Amino acid sequence: MLVGNGKGTFTRQLTDGSSVVFAPLVITAGDFNNNGQSEIIVAYGNTDNIDIFVAFDTGAFTNQITYSTGSAPRSVAVGDFNNDTRLDIVVVNYGDNTVSVLLGYSNGSFANQTTYSTGPFPSSVAVGDFNNDTQLDIVVVNWDDNTVSVLLGYGNGSFANQTTYSTATEYG
Repeated sequence: MLVGNGKGTFTRQLTDGSSVVFAPLVITAGDFNNNGQSEIIVAYGNTDNIDIFVAFDTGAFTNQITYSTGSAPRSVAVGDFNNDTRLDIVVVNYGDNTVSVLLGYSNGSFANQTTYSTGPFPSSVAVGDFNNDTQLDIVVVNWDDNTVSVLLGYGNGSFANQTTYSTATEYG
Protein backbone atom coordinates (compact mmCIF):
# COMPACT_ATOMS: atom_id res chain seq x y z
CA MET A 1 0.00 0.00 0.00
CA LEU A 2 1.20 3.50 -0.80
CA VAL A 3 0.25 6.15 1.76
CA GLY A 4 -0.21 9.75 0.64
CA ASN A 5 1.87 12.41 2.40
CA GLY A 6 -0.58 15.27 1.76
CA LYS A 7 1.73 16.89 -0.81
CA GLY A 8 0.65 14.96 -3.89
CA THR A 9 3.23 12.21 -3.52
CA PHE A 10 3.37 8.93 -1.64
CA THR A 11 5.58 7.24 0.91
CA ARG A 12 7.19 3.89 0.31
CA GLN A 13 5.01 0.81 0.09
CA LEU A 14 3.74 -0.46 3.45
CA THR A 15 3.07 -4.10 4.23
CA ASP A 16 1.65 -5.44 7.45
CA GLY A 17 3.01 -8.98 7.31
CA SER A 18 -0.46 -10.53 7.31
CA SER A 19 -0.98 -13.56 5.16
CA VAL A 20 -3.79 -13.16 2.68
CA VAL A 21 -4.69 -16.60 1.35
CA PHE A 22 -6.95 -15.54 -1.53
CA ALA A 23 -6.42 -12.93 -4.20
CA PRO A 24 -8.33 -9.72 -3.42
CA LEU A 25 -11.21 -8.99 -5.79
CA VAL A 26 -12.69 -5.66 -4.64
CA ILE A 27 -11.74 -2.95 -2.19
CA THR A 28 -13.42 0.07 -0.62
CA ALA A 29 -12.68 2.36 2.31
CA GLY A 30 -14.38 4.33 5.05
CA ASP A 31 -13.70 5.77 8.49
CA PHE A 32 -15.57 3.15 10.52
CA ASN A 33 -14.30 4.10 13.98
CA ASN A 34 -14.45 7.90 13.51
CA ASN A 35 -10.74 8.44 14.14
CA GLY A 36 -10.17 10.49 10.99
CA GLN A 37 -8.35 7.61 9.26
CA SER A 38 -9.85 5.46 6.50
CA GLU A 39 -10.11 1.75 7.13
CA ILE A 40 -9.98 -0.68 4.20
CA ILE A 41 -12.49 -3.41 3.31
CA VAL A 42 -11.33 -6.23 1.04
CA ALA A 43 -13.51 -8.95 -0.51
CA TYR A 44 -11.88 -11.98 -2.08
CA GLY A 45 -14.66 -13.44 -4.25
CA ASN A 46 -13.93 -17.09 -3.47
CA THR A 47 -14.59 -16.93 0.28
CA ASP A 48 -17.58 -16.29 2.51
CA ASN A 49 -16.21 -13.20 4.23
CA ILE A 50 -14.66 -9.76 4.00
CA ASP A 51 -11.62 -8.44 5.82
CA ILE A 52 -11.30 -5.00 7.39
CA PHE A 53 -7.91 -3.43 8.01
CA VAL A 54 -8.08 -0.77 10.74
CA ALA A 55 -5.90 2.31 10.21
CA PHE A 56 -3.39 3.80 12.63
CA ASP A 57 -2.29 7.46 12.56
CA THR A 58 1.05 6.34 11.08
CA GLY A 59 -0.51 5.01 7.88
CA ALA A 60 -0.05 1.42 9.02
CA PHE A 61 -2.93 -1.01 9.47
CA THR A 62 -3.84 -3.78 11.89
CA ASN A 63 -3.97 -7.36 10.73
CA GLN A 64 -7.30 -8.04 9.11
CA ILE A 65 -10.50 -8.49 11.10
CA THR A 66 -12.76 -10.98 9.33
CA TYR A 67 -16.56 -10.76 9.06
CA SER A 68 -18.83 -13.44 7.60
CA THR A 69 -20.84 -12.70 4.46
CA GLY A 70 -22.71 -14.82 1.97
CA SER A 71 -20.94 -16.90 -0.64
CA ALA A 72 -18.48 -15.33 -3.09
CA PRO A 73 -18.60 -11.60 -2.24
CA ARG A 74 -18.19 -9.55 -5.43
CA SER A 75 -18.85 -5.89 -4.58
CA VAL A 76 -18.87 -3.71 -1.45
CA ALA A 77 -20.38 -0.30 -0.65
CA VAL A 78 -20.75 1.74 2.53
CA GLY A 79 -23.38 4.11 3.91
CA ASP A 80 -25.24 4.95 7.11
CA PHE A 81 -28.26 2.64 6.77
CA ASN A 82 -29.68 3.13 10.28
CA ASN A 83 -29.09 6.88 10.73
CA ASP A 84 -26.77 6.52 13.72
CA THR A 85 -23.91 8.51 12.06
CA ARG A 86 -21.79 5.32 11.79
CA LEU A 87 -20.89 3.75 8.48
CA ASP A 88 -22.44 0.38 7.65
CA ILE A 89 -21.44 -2.11 4.95
CA VAL A 90 -23.36 -3.83 2.15
CA VAL A 91 -21.77 -6.76 0.31
CA VAL A 92 -23.00 -8.45 -2.89
CA ASN A 93 -22.80 -12.25 -2.60
CA TYR A 94 -22.52 -13.69 -6.10
CA GLY A 95 -22.54 -17.32 -4.93
CA ASP A 96 -25.90 -17.31 -3.12
CA ASN A 97 -27.82 -14.44 -4.76
CA THR A 98 -27.95 -12.19 -1.71
CA VAL A 99 -26.61 -9.01 -0.22
CA SER A 100 -25.25 -8.90 3.32
CA VAL A 101 -25.78 -5.80 5.45
CA LEU A 102 -23.41 -5.33 8.40
CA LEU A 103 -24.34 -2.49 10.74
CA GLY A 104 -21.46 -0.56 12.30
CA TYR A 105 -20.85 0.00 16.00
CA SER A 106 -19.17 3.11 17.46
CA ASN A 107 -15.89 1.24 18.06
CA GLY A 108 -15.47 0.35 14.39
CA SER A 109 -16.71 -3.23 14.68
CA PHE A 110 -19.80 -4.62 12.97
CA ALA A 111 -22.88 -6.66 13.81
CA ASN A 112 -23.37 -10.06 12.21
CA GLN A 113 -24.77 -9.88 8.71
CA THR A 114 -28.42 -9.69 7.77
CA THR A 115 -29.06 -11.05 4.28
CA TYR A 116 -31.57 -10.04 1.61
CA SER A 117 -32.37 -11.85 -1.64
CA THR A 118 -31.33 -10.45 -5.01
CA GLY A 119 -31.61 -11.69 -8.57
CA PRO A 120 -29.31 -14.38 -9.97
CA PHE A 121 -25.56 -13.77 -9.82
CA PRO A 122 -25.45 -10.27 -8.34
CA SER A 123 -22.24 -8.58 -9.37
CA SER A 124 -22.25 -4.93 -8.29
CA VAL A 125 -23.84 -2.74 -5.61
CA ALA A 126 -24.44 0.97 -5.14
CA VAL A 127 -26.06 3.00 -2.37
CA GLY A 128 -28.27 6.07 -2.71
CA ASP A 129 -31.66 7.57 -1.93
CA PHE A 130 -33.61 6.29 -4.94
CA ASN A 131 -37.14 7.18 -3.77
CA ASN A 132 -36.48 10.62 -2.22
CA ASP A 133 -37.46 9.64 1.34
CA THR A 134 -34.03 10.67 2.80
CA GLN A 135 -33.22 7.02 3.64
CA LEU A 136 -30.40 5.12 1.92
CA ASP A 137 -31.44 2.36 -0.45
CA ILE A 138 -29.47 -0.41 -2.16
CA VAL A 139 -29.33 -1.17 -5.89
CA VAL A 140 -27.76 -4.36 -7.24
CA VAL A 141 -26.85 -5.45 -10.78
CA ASN A 142 -27.92 -9.06 -11.45
CA TRP A 143 -25.67 -10.46 -14.15
CA ASP A 144 -27.52 -13.67 -15.08
CA ASP A 145 -30.98 -12.28 -15.93
CA ASN A 146 -30.13 -8.72 -17.00
CA THR A 147 -31.96 -7.05 -14.12
CA VAL A 148 -31.29 -4.66 -11.29
CA SER A 149 -32.70 -5.17 -7.81
CA VAL A 150 -33.70 -2.17 -5.71
CA LEU A 151 -34.02 -2.66 -1.95
CA LEU A 152 -35.61 0.37 -0.34
CA GLY A 153 -34.22 1.29 3.07
CA TYR A 154 -36.39 1.98 6.11
CA GLY A 155 -33.73 4.10 7.84
CA ASN A 156 -33.37 1.63 10.73
CA GLY A 157 -30.83 -0.68 9.07
CA SER A 158 -33.42 -2.92 7.43
CA PHE A 159 -34.63 -3.05 3.84
CA ALA A 160 -37.75 -3.99 1.90
CA ASN A 161 -37.71 -7.07 -0.31
CA GLN A 162 -36.22 -6.41 -3.71
CA THR A 163 -38.08 -4.94 -6.63
CA THR A 164 -36.49 -5.99 -9.92
CA TYR A 165 -36.25 -3.99 -13.12
CA SER A 166 -35.22 -5.31 -16.53
CA THR A 167 -32.23 -3.85 -18.29
CA ALA A 168 -31.03 -4.30 -21.87
CA THR A 169 -31.11 -7.76 -23.39
CA GLU A 170 -28.02 -9.88 -23.64
CA TYR A 171 -25.40 -8.73 -26.08
CA GLY A 172 -24.13 -10.91 -28.89
